[in-house]
Amino acid sequence: MATTYIQLKLTISPLESGQEIALAFLGEMGFESFVETAQGLEAYIPEQSWFPDLLDELYPLVENGLDIGWSLTAIPPENWNAVWESDFQPIRIENKCAVRADFHAPIDVPYELVITPKMSFGTGHHQTTYMMLNCLLNHPPKDQLVLDMGCGTGVLAILAEKLGAASIDAIDVEPWCFENTVENIAMNDCKKINAMEGDREVIPEKNYGTIIANINLNVLLLDIPLFAKRLLPNGKLFLSGFYTHDIPAIESKANQNGLQMVDYQEKDNWVAAHFYKK
Repeated sequence: MATTYIQLKLTISPLESGQEIALAFLGEMGFESFVETAQGLEAYIPEQSWFPDLLDELYPLVENGLDIGWSLTAIPPENWNAVWESDFQPIRIENKCAVRADFHAPIDVPYELVITPKMSFGTGHHQTTYMMLNCLLNHPPKDQLVLDMGCGTGVLAILAEKLGAASIDAIDVEPWCFENTVENIAMNDCKKINAMEGDREVIPEKNYGTIIANINLNVLLLDIPLFAKRLLPNGKLFLSGFYTHDIPAIESKANQNGLQMVDYQEKDNWVAAHFYKK
């Protein structure tokens, strides 16, 4: 049955630190999807999971020093696709790769990815996804085993297959992301991607030549030791989902686990960092 979603629009100050705190907080409250805006955040929760007292849960954010305003809108299922289709424009990365929806005309590039995001994260429009796609284009995982942790729509795993990866394990803790990844795998006729629902506990007991993880700072800091353990010597690790001021924390944790930073990209204060295993 189609689901009505409640859209919570937040204005947040200070913006950068407040967005990260609110994302983690709302995720614990049952919100399923997020869009970062210039003023704050849009968060979506199924109507059946919503109750008015849920707004009371936001007050700890105010007590933590955030200035927050909010508004609510119900988005019926027949309107949801119209909302994201009107906003979802095709993108290009260095004229090598394009991301489009199935209702867009084909784009003549070497690597065309057809993505229907629904309620999942990962169309290439967000700075982190764009940079991670660029990382893969610059470091093709040809003939390698690849791990895509926090796969969202599966967009990075799909590009990895098109770039010649031997196989890809694509993992996301959210069931709707897992389902969306499966749909997008089929839409792109991919044969080498194994989609799994879960967290670090479901990472297979194997070693990878490339690991990609576009999540958030706190989860990355928890997962880096396991990534290091699963990475082959001289393997590549690409991380994103954190800000410029978080680089020292990420690099320190990586160094503690035998990983060396090669370089990083920045886009609107977001970072994608490249590490290798010594």
